[in-house]
Amino acid sequence: MDEHRLGLKPIVWKMWAERGKAPTVAVFHRYAWIYVYAFVCPQTGESQYWPLPSVNTPAFQVVLDQFARDTDAGKSREIVLVLDGAGWHTTPQLKCPEGVQLIFLPPYSPELQPAERLWSLTDAPLVNRHFETLTALTDVLLIWS
Repeated sequence: MDEHRLGLKPIVWKMWAERGKAPTVAVFHRYAWIYVYAFVCPQTGESQYWPLPSVNTPAFQVVLDQFARDTDAGKSREIVLVLDGAGWHTTPQLKCPEGVQLIFLPPYSPELQPAERLWSLTDAPLVNRHFETLTALTDVLLIWS
C-alpha cells in the first residue's frame, strides 16, 4: 500500500516528434493536488485505487476500512499490508481493521515497496496533458483504473 500525489502541475515525459520539429506540451503550473491511495498484491498484480483530496489519518482510516471490507479481511482471512513509515500509517489514532496486519518497511527503502511500481502506470494517462481542474484529472484517472 502506498500513496501518490498527482495534480495540475503537468507530468512531462519524452515524446515522439517528426524529425526537425520540436514537440510542444501545454504547461500551466498550478499547485492543486489529489492523492491516489493504492493497494497491490505482489503475487497476483491485483490492485485497488482510491483518489482522495488529502493524505492524513482520517482519510487513510476510511481507505483502510474499505480495503478490509473489499478483501473480506477478518477472522477467516488475514491480510498482511506492507507500508512505509508515514505518520498517518504509524499513528496510535489509526484503528487497524480485524484481519489486517500492518508491517512497516525500514526508513528510506522505496525499492522494497511493491506499490511503488504502480506510479508510472498511474501517471501514464496524464503524461504531457493539461487539465483545467482536478475534477478533469480525476475523471481521466477513474476511466483508466
